[in-house]
Amino acid sequence: MAITAHFAPPRLSLRLVAVWRRNFLVWKKLALPSIVGNLADPVIYMLGLGYGLGMLVPQVEGVSYIAFLAGGTLCYSTMNAATFEVLYSGFSRMHVQKTWEAIMNAPVALDDIVAAELVWAASKSCLAGVAILAVIAGFGFTASPLALAAIPVVFLTGLCFAALGLIMTALAPSYDFFMYYFTLFITPMTLISGVFFPTNQLPGWLATLGALHRRRVFAVQRQLVRRSPDARRVLARTWAEEGLRGLWRAALFVVGRHRDPPLAQRFRALATLAPDSLGHQLFTHFASRGLAFPGERGGMP
Repeated sequence: MAITAHFAPPRLSLRLVAVWRRNFLVWKKLALPSIVGNLADPVIYMLGLGYGLGMLVPQVEGVSYIAFLAGGTLCYSTMNAATFEVLYSGFSRMHVQKTWEAIMNAPVALDDIVAAELVWAASKSCLAGVAILAVIAGFGFTASPLALAAIPVVFLTGLCFAALGLIMTALAPSYDFFMYYFTLFITPMTLISGVFFPTNQLPGWLATLGALHRRRVFAVQRQLVRRSPDARRVLARTWAEEGLRGLWRAALFVVGRHRDPPLAQRFRALATLAPDSLGHQLFTHFASRGLAFPGERGGMP
C-alpha cells in the first residue's frame, strides 16, 4: 500500500495556472535581461561557428554549415533555457526563498506546484526557441513557413528537459551539484547528438552513445527549420495525387519515420552498375556521406 501511494499519479487542478501566473509576473520584472540572456549565447555560437568554421567546412547534409548549425542552435537554446530555469530558479524557489512552502500555505497541493514549474520552464524555453527561430528566419535560414511547425516541438522539448532537470533539483543539496548534471549529461549530449556536426562523423561506439542520449525532437526541429521552399507546392501535389495516404507518408518523412523497403532496395542496387554510370555515382554520393537512401528511415520518401 505504501509503495502504491508513493508512486501514485499526480492529482492536478487548475490552481497550477495561478502558480504559473505567479512565476510569469515575477519574470516580467526582468523580462528584457532574461530574453537577451537566452538569445545572446546561442546566437553568438551560431554566428561565430557558422561564419567562422563555415568558411572551412563544405556543405553539411546538402546545406551550408551555418544553415545546418541554425537547426542545432534552436535545439540547444531550447534545452538550455528549460534546464537553467528548473535548476537554478527552481532550486531558489524551493530551497532558498521557500516560495514553494509559502504557496502550500494556500489551498495549493505540491503536485500543482511541480506541474506549474514544468509548464513554466517549458514556456520560457518556448519563448527562447521562438526568439531564436525569428533570428534564424531573419538571416534567411528558414526557406518555408513550415518552420513554424517547430514551435510545438520546442515546447515539448522544454517540457522533457524541465522534467529531467527537476529530478536533479530535488536531489541536489546545493547549487554546486548542478555542475555534475551539466558536465556528465547536458554537455556530452549537446556535443555528440548532432547539434554542431552530423553524428555519422563520430566513431561507432561514440555514435551509439550519442544515439542513446539523442532526443528525436532534435531531428524533428532541424528538419522543420530547413524544409524546402517548395514544401507547400509538394504537399498540394501530394494531396491531389495520393490524398490522405500521401499526406501521412509526408508526415512520416518529416519526423524521419518513413520507410519503403522495396524502394530502398532499388537504390542500393545501383551499386552493381558500372562505376562510371550515373546510377553508381548516385549510390557513391549517398554511401560516402552516410546519407539514408530514399525509402529508408530518415531518407526522402
